[in-house]
Amino acid sequence: MKQFVITSSMGKRLIGRALAEHPTIQAVLKKGTLVIVAGTTNGYVAEEVLGAVGQQEGFSRKGFCRGAVFPPGFSAKSVAAEFPGDVVITDGVWQKGKTIFDVVDDLSAGDVILKGANALDVRRGHTAVLVGHPQGGTATAAVTAVVGRRVQLIVPVGLEKRVLGNVADIAAELNAASSHGPRMLPLPGQAFTELDAIALLTGAAARLLAGGGVCGAEGAAWIGVTGQDKKLGKAESLIQSLAGEPPYQP
Repeated sequence: MKQFVITSSMGKRLIGRALAEHPTIQAVLKKGTLVIVAGTTNGYVAEEVLGAVGQQEGFSRKGFCRGAVFPPGFSAKSVAAEFPGDVVITDGVWQKGKTIFDVVDDLSAGDVILKGANALDVRRGHTAVLVGHPQGGTATAAVTAVVGRRVQLIVPVGLEKRVLGNVADIAAELNAASSHGPRMLPLPGQAFTELDAIALLTGAAARLLAGGGVCGAEGAAWIGVTGQDKKLGKAESLIQSLAGEPPYQP
């Protein structure tokens, strides 16, 4: 086993790189519609996917989110940016300015939605998203397509969002009439974390060993990677290539 520390921003970039090479994503880029719903992790995903099809020009992660969690006392107004829309790619062509709401009713089996999450049950592979919109926002739009028309949902989510217990139980508490603050919706999709990204890109197996740190490693994940020497070498090279990833800036 080799051990590595992956910061939150490194993890976002790692997930983005891996999803750009994910067989399901590769297939839908050739035929079908891919919707990358705006979010902080999905900003990295969009960069990598658009780069893979040679259409990254004109995309910026700045403003590419509908909601974000900031530290107490932080003024979100100081980083306000114009919302650019989600990233919708149909038959390999980026439909600039489109959102999930523009295309959701036309999605069908074979199409793919990438939607981020705020809670991850690592053991079960279940995820959930915090909801502030009274109609459920992009989360309910995605779920409608998944449940109603068998659109595939993949949930890019960093290990720093891991929670204890079942996300369905947590959601039940947050959605109770006596609760205050955001609600929560469990997502019927496939979680895709740094562990999945390492496995896809290197063939090695990865698991979470510990977490946290200081001086920029707050929220970092301590990862153990096992496999044959060649796979371990690929994993080490991959993670070293991410080491210069700067902290996320809204």
